[in-house]
Amino acid sequence: MNEAVKEGRYIYSVVSSAVESELGDVGIEESRVYLVPSGEIAAVVHSCVAEPYVTKDEEKAKEWVLEHSYVIDLATDRFGTVIPFSFDVIFIGDDDSVRFWLEENYDLLKEELEKVRGRSEYTVQIFCDEDLIKEKIVTCDPELLKLRDDIEKMPKGTAYIYQKKLGLKVKEELIKEMTRLAGEFGVYIEELVDEIKIEKKVSWVPDKYKGMMMIAAFSCLVSDGNVDALGNLLDGIDKREGFSVRFSGPWAPFSFVQLKGT
Repeated sequence: MNEAVKEGRYIYSVVSSAVESELGDVGIEESRVYLVPSGEIAAVVHSCVAEPYVTKDEEKAKEWVLEHSYVIDLATDRFGTVIPFSFDVIFIGDDDSVRFWLEENYDLLKEELEKVRGRSEYTVQIFCDEDLIKEKIVTCDPELLKLRDDIEKMPKGTAYIYQKKLGLKVKEELIKEMTRLAGEFGVYIEELVDEIKIEKKVSWVPDKYKGMMMIAAFSCLVSDGNVDALGNLLDGIDKREGFSVRFSGPWAPFSFVQLKGT
């Protein structure tokens, strides 16, 4: 190794284990993944140079992220509870450096592991058919319904102006209704989860939901015993006319751990 390049350890997660062991050549670029224990906890790592994983190849970058997630999934299967780290967290130094960090943060890490023990993260996204909801808004409001009927009898120029007014009023009522529904659904979901976070930015949704309006998106920390009850609640929402629910997981609890790197 070039003396100018420092030794490092890539960290995937922290788990409850007091034993040195290996997961095999399952890491990024088939790196050998193993545990560095301290007391009753251990870091899941692979040996590397202390440099970020950087590439201009998008497919390669996606592959690295998937390999990172795969190791976290393996650790979850084997050890049950993990503190997952985000992609590309690298410690400068050898196993002793990792062990020192574990010792320095031991109480916090133990607390975080206990908080997520027997729990997983799930994603809930609720969508609606915007046109259908707008139609219901109009048909349930006598004033809006009368205005729409009157517009059909107006001259084109006048009708255009009033159609704009109707559209603005319906949009205003739509926003109110979506806000109300998001709050209502959030209350129902909150009763069945340990923690809930509103996701204000959603980077990707499957094609089947394209063209629908997203009412709400939540990340939920759910106890294993409450998953079925949450699923039944969401099935009920999904069966409502004009609504669709995406319920995905279980995932490692990325959104609900405080310590993801140094």
